[in-house]
Amino acid sequence: MKVYFRPLVQCGPLRAPNAVSLAGGAMWFTHAVRLARGAAAVVVAADDVPARVLARLTAPRAPVAGMTLDRPRLMGILNVTPDSFSDGGLFDAPEAALAQARRLAEAGADMLDIGGESTRPGAVVVPEATEITRTAPVIAAIRAGFSGPISIDTRKAAVARAALAAGADMVNDVSALGFDPAMAVLVATSGAPICLMHAQGTPEVMQQAPAYDDVLLDVYDALAGHIDLAIAAGITRDRIVVDPGIGFGKTMQHNLALLAGLSLFHGLGCALLLGASRKRFIGTLTGTETARDRAAGSVGVALAAAAQGAQILRVHDMADTRQALTLWAAAMNGDAA
Repeated sequence: MKVYFRPLVQCGPLRAPNAVSLAGGAMWFTHAVRLARGAAAVVVAADDVPARVLARLTAPRAPVAGMTLDRPRLMGILNVTPDSFSDGGLFDAPEAALAQARRLAEAGADMLDIGGESTRPGAVVVPEATEITRTAPVIAAIRAGFSGPISIDTRKAAVARAALAAGADMVNDVSALGFDPAMAVLVATSGAPICLMHAQGTPEVMQQAPAYDDVLLDVYDALAGHIDLAIAAGITRDRIVVDPGIGFGKTMQHNLALLAGLSLFHGLGCALLLGASRKRFIGTLTGTETARDRAAGSVGVALAAAAQGAQILRVHDMADTRQALTLWAAAMNGDAA
C-alpha cells in the first residue's frame, strides 16, 4: 500500500524545537498527515516520516530563473489573447500588453507569465504561427525593461522556442509535456525551467465530466509521473515546478480538496505553483458571475496557498495580492521586516 505524507505547515517566530523547515523556507512543521487509499488519515510526528520523504519535503528549492524561493513569489498573468476567460481582448494589442506588463511590475510582480492561447474550458487550439505572433514580440518588448523572470504559457515547442529566443526564461506547460512531443527535448536542451501542470483532458473537453478516485492522491501520482518523464528526457528536478491545475478537469469540490491538501505536493521535491486567480469556483462560492469581480476571492485563495508553503502564486490582481501578502507575512511573523 502506497503511503503519502502531507505536512501540517506552520509559520512564525516561535518555532517548536522539533520543527523541520519546509522546502528550505521560512515555513515549518512538526507533524504530518499520513494518507493512503482506502485508509483513515493519521497525524504523525515529523520524526516518523520516512527519511526519503522527509528529505524531499525539507530540501531547499532551487531558484527559478535566478529568482529565489525563500518567500512566496507573485507571477503576474498577461494574456495576449482575444478570448481568455477573464481578460481576453484587453491586452491583445502590443501597446496594451506592454502597458499592462509595466503595471504588473510596478504593483509588485516578481515574474510575468505571457500567454497567447486561451486554455479556458471549451477553448480550441490556436495555430503555432498565430501564437508566436502574439507572444514573441511582446516578450521581446517586455524583456527590454523588466529584469525578473518571464515565462511563456504554451503547450507548443515552436512557440516556446520563439519565446525563449525573444527573452523568456521559463516554460509554463499546462499539458505537462503531454501535448507536443518536441517540448521535452526543447526544454531539456535549452536549460530553461518548466512548470508541469496537471490537467484531466484537453481544454475542449476537460470540464465535461471530470472524475477521480481520490483527487488529491490521483493528481499527486499524475504529477509524479510527469516529473519522471521530464527527468528521463534530461530535465533535472531542480528545473521543475509543479502546479495541481485548479480548474483544469476539476469540479468545485475537486478544487477545494486540492487547496485543502495543497502541502502534500511538496513531497514531489519541486517548487509548487498555485494558479487559481479569478476562476469559476470562486464565482460559484461567492455568487460573483464576472471574472474581473473575483479579486477578493482570488486573494483569499492565494493567502491560503501561501499558508501551505506554495512558492509561486499566479495572479491577475497584482496590487491587491501584493498588499495582502505583505500584511499576511507581517501578521504571521509579528514583524514588518
